[in-house]
Amino acid sequence: MSWALAVHGGAGDIHGSRLSAQDRTARHGGLQAALRAGAAVLEDGGGAVEATLAAVDVLEDDPVFNAGRGAVLDAAGRVRLDAAVMDGRDRACGAVGAVPGVRHAARLAAHVMRHTPHVLMVGAGARALAREAGLSCPPAAWFRTGRRAADLQAALAAGRVSLDHDGGGTVGAVARDRQGHLAAATSTGGMTAKLPGRVGDTPVIGAGTWACDTTCAVSATGHGERFIQAHVAGRVADLVELLGLTVEAAAQRVVQEELPRWRGSGGLIAVGVSGPATLPFNSRGMLRGSCGAGRSAWSAIAGPGTHRPFEL
Repeated sequence: MSWALAVHGGAGDIHGSRLSAQDRTARHGGLQAALRAGAAVLEDGGGAVEATLAAVDVLEDDPVFNAGRGAVLDAAGRVRLDAAVMDGRDRACGAVGAVPGVRHAARLAAHVMRHTPHVLMVGAGARALAREAGLSCPPAAWFRTGRRAADLQAALAAGRVSLDHDGGGTVGAVARDRQGHLAAATSTGGMTAKLPGRVGDTPVIGAGTWACDTTCAVSATGHGERFIQAHVAGRVADLVELLGLTVEAAAQRVVQEELPRWRGSGGLIAVGVSGPATLPFNSRGMLRGSCGAGRSAWSAIAGPGTHRPFEL
């Protein structure tokens, strides 16, 4: 069985030409570092879950993206994180919502999956669990960046909640390991100026995150409320299982035909029981990348013509 891996870093009104050369390099660098981290696990025979977590770790620490350090701020000026992990072997899953101060929210979601009787934990209770598990919980200042503070002030002045994925957004990874097992992990700070307590699609299993060995693994990025309405990740798997579509065909149908019916903008990454990953989006661009055993590795930040091949 050949392994495969894909990552994303947000979808939105991304114009590669509007980003400076330095900004483009930073975004490609983050995606490529995440792919290298996940690929190292898979190439060494490691499992799909650990590969997705290794990739997401890198993106959560990179302030370019909207997860972990550099996550967007809610209306009260605080970072609150959502994340989920799903293991395709038995559909085991864990998720956290509106959790403060956890460096790697996806790792906390994995802890929920592996060491508690629950699937979803939120808020202060989730952070307490992170501390008990010995996960890194930096002070609030570690997560805040000047860019996100400015974004919040602009959103508050305009009286709007905004999806700040145009330069770097929600992060995620999907993987198939050498044993044929699938997994997905997703992590986000949500939307700028969101109401305190708001939770998006990322930790909603079947909306922003899904994995099952018999169909596919999916991680989504976009306007969370619309992705919940459209049941995006689970819908891709349903089309594969019930209609016999390929993962690529199912993902394209959901993103290009079904999601727009709910006024949804964004994209997803998905990998099936064989073949390379598929990475469709209906927005102007999506920060994304893919690699696999015997396949070239690449990253991209917008539409056609923005792919950059690189060596793992």
